[in-house]
Amino acid sequence: MQIRRADENDAYKVAKVQVDTWKSTYKGIIPETYLEEMTYENRKEKWRYIIEKGMVFVAENDAGEIVGFSSGGPERSEELDDYDAELYAIYIREEDQRKGIGRMLITPVVQNLMDRGMTSMVVAVLSENPFRHFYEALGAKRIDRMKVDISGKVLDEWIYGWTDLHSLLKEGK
Repeated sequence: MQIRRADENDAYKVAKVQVDTWKSTYKGIIPETYLEEMTYENRKEKWRYIIEKGMVFVAENDAGEIVGFSSGGPERSEELDDYDAELYAIYIREEDQRKGIGRMLITPVVQNLMDRGMTSMVVAVLSENPFRHFYEALGAKRIDRMKVDISGKVLDEWIYGWTDLHSLLKEGK
């Protein structure tokens, strides 16, 4: 398994991982109409922009397939002043989950954030996401709860935080 920085040629493959993962993870949680509207093509353009402007890392297997990705940067809300960074996304294909790839994908995000002088991080996770315990296993503490409206369905989103990114790197080893 190789972890590397994504480039613009990866946009379609990253979009495919995101769409497929959302459809498997959020089936029965997020309205079906929203999931049906997610396509590789419409997400490819979004990811092309994010890869160009932001920070995205991909996990590539020995066959050269992108099996997962992660993205992060400055914390985006104005409500969590004690945290300066955010894990925006981490998705791994269903068949590649529970193999340690998530830990491998968090490491370069955290290292990049620390290199930019950031010291703490949050991540927003739907409360019904069966993989939210992943963040708890990495030492995150639940610090807040918000509501999010997805296609007319109001869902709970839990905010997890790490006050010290150095400790997260130690957890990920």
